[in-house]
Amino acid sequence: MARLPPAVFLLGPTASGKTALALALAARFPLEIVSVDSALVYRDMDIGTAKPDRATLAAVPHHLVDIVPPTEAYSAGRFREDALRVAGGIAARGRVPLFAGGTMLYERALMRGLARLPAADPAVRAQIDREARLRGWPALHAELAGVDPASAARLDPNDAQRIQRALEVWRLAGASLTALIAGEGGGGPPFAALTVVLEPSDRAVLHRRIEERFRAMLAAGLVDEVVGLRARYALDAGLPSMRAVGYRQVWETLEGQASAATLEARGVAATRQLAKRQLTWLRAMREVERLDCLRPDLAAEVAGRVGRFLDGR
Repeated sequence: MARLPPAVFLLGPTASGKTALALALAARFPLEIVSVDSALVYRDMDIGTAKPDRATLAAVPHHLVDIVPPTEAYSAGRFREDALRVAGGIAARGRVPLFAGGTMLYERALMRGLARLPAADPAVRAQIDREARLRGWPALHAELAGVDPASAARLDPNDAQRIQRALEVWRLAGASLTALIAGEGGGGPPFAALTVVLEPSDRAVLHRRIEERFRAMLAAGLVDEVVGLRARYALDAGLPSMRAVGYRQVWETLEGQASAATLEARGVAATRQLAKRQLTWLRAMREVERLDCLRPDLAAEVAGRVGRFLDGR
């Protein structure tokens, strides 16, 4: 590990303060921020992703932000390739990558490699879709819980895209997605990493932050942003970009599938569910340094740990 290049990881659930903390660290240390976020990769999706503003992106080096249009799918495998390439450039400049975000599957793909999963099978997916139309996605989620309880625990019962993939893997490989991912991923970690995990000591405070942030997104024009995206791009509800939390709820409102009066409540509930899934994933991680994201001296404490880590390298 001592011969590996250093990297800092800052991981946590949505609304845990990762962005502000990453900016503070990048201002103090020779770090460049690499986003570990499956929504920030999309161009023109700014309000609903809580993307840093243009001035901030210009002032502090950021990577893997605004790199694909919302019509494209972006995978963990592509993230790994892009992240390794970007990190190589950062190291060549004598600096250190700061991987910050909340898409833990991306972090796992980067640090542990990718399991050999079966390729998508259109026939199997079509069969799962037919079953979902007849029985509903919660019923398929319950089926998934019987064969892959770990994956089911991470997924919302209506997360059609991920439930479909987990069931598809089971039916094609005869093994669970969890078991395959836990298998050999293709080599050791590419970095000697300091991994800081932010977790709330009081879940209710995080929930209030989530509510306030989603309300602010609506006030900032989230609905108009989605209207503009639909006019600019050939989008549909099945795209990963439009299944992102917040965007999915606005899409349903615009399509008349749900009332505008319930948009705020639905968006807040979906974001809380996302945070719950993120925390479930984070609790399973090992060899990390866990800190309460609500502690008043959080920035100073993390800065001290990062400083010691970099000095030790």
